[in-house]
Amino acid sequence: MSKAAHIRLQRVYDPPGTEDGTRILVDRLWPRGLTKERVHMDHWLKEIAPSDELRHWFGHDPAKWPEFETRFRAELAANPAPVAELERFCRAGPVTLLYAAHDTEHNNAVVLGKLMRERVGG
Repeated sequence: MSKAAHIRLQRVYDPPGTEDGTRILVDRLWPRGLTKERVHMDHWLKEIAPSDELRHWFGHDPAKWPEFETRFRAELAANPAPVAELERFCRAGPVTLLYAAHDTEHNNAVVLGKLMRERVGG
């Protein structure tokens, strides 16, 4: 039986924790107001973020969340390389997915966290 991966989600603006493991920024755009030194990340997988078109359409509107999740999962299915890379990180040990959105329940990291838990546990 394989050990389930530990997958956390955290705003990139929050301080790192001792149990974060590999810290991966999963946004396409660099977070506003932060320098690379302040982000405390190990990897930036901008290719795994939603397309600009999908991001603009969603606009962080919770009413569009179910459709955003469906469309984002379709984009991820059509772009398997970054998904496989994230999955490798998740299988290797604890991972923290970093995102800049203010809404902690309706953002791309939430979808990615769900997807990774479906694939590797956690």
